Amino acid sequence: MATEAGTAAPMPARPAEGRDLILRVEGLTKRFGGLRAVDGATFDVERGSITALIGPNGAGKTTCFNVVTGFYRADGGEVVYDGESIFRKPAHVIARRGMVRTFQITKALAAMSVMDNMMLAAPNQPGEKLLNIVLRPRKSLKREAEVEQRARELLEMFNLHTKADDYAGTLSGGQRKLLELARALMVEPRMVLLDEPMAGVNPTLGRRLLDHMAELREQRGVTFLFIEHDMEVVMNHSDRVIVMAQGRVIADGPPEEVRRDQRVIDAYLGESHEGGSST
Repeated sequence: MATEAGTAAPMPARPAEGRDLILRVEGLTKRFGGLRAVDGATFDVERGSITALIGPNGAGKTTCFNVVTGFYRADGGEVVYDGESIFRKPAHVIARRGMVRTFQITKALAAMSVMDNMMLAAPNQPGEKLLNIVLRPRKSLKREAEVEQRARELLEMFNLHTKADDYAGTLSGGQRKLLELARALMVEPRMVLLDEPMAGVNPTLGRRLLDHMAELREQRGVTFLFIEHDMEVVMNHSDRVIVMAQGRVIADGPPEEVRRDQRVIDAYLGESHEGGSST
């Protein structure tokens, strides 16, 4: 099943009828010189789902994230979010529309406090413009109070409230992952893309992060798409699994179905997973 020697055939798009899609990606391509990092990737994400994106190193997963969220400019294809094309839109525009992402290497501003990191992420702050402070001081102060309250609520949710005044650079790796997710939620997103959220996180904080994902999905309807290499996490905490190899999607379906797919076994999981191992 190949288009060229050693190249897996792309997965056809799944029928969209009757499915509530928040994200649809079709034929996405991104080249770096002669390298096709993303080579016609096609997949979709259902609203309110927790979907995993997996594949071997170099499969194009993070590049795909960067293109979808506007950090890289795509060379071709289409990206539709919540019914509207966001193809080649800049990252800040996409974030304002309710799609945010975290990074494999956390982006916390180490020399700022945890609280300042949170408040900096909030949108629509009139106090950011000097003229608003001069002409609309009450409005600026009211919005600042609202932002601070929202930040404190999220820090409480992620058990980081005792760290509010600490420098972000003093947090552990796992705490930084929690801070990054909490900060992403400051914009009240409808969809969050997480790049290897479990990497460098101890088991206790990892379970907390997974619990928060499930809670946010159930209580607020937030949709999650996450890249992960921990197969136990993928198989036990996702509704669907999308598998990439060589820049293309080679499998897409429920975790148990994907686990048994020979193309996935050959490309990524290895023979030990064919019999149902979850590690």
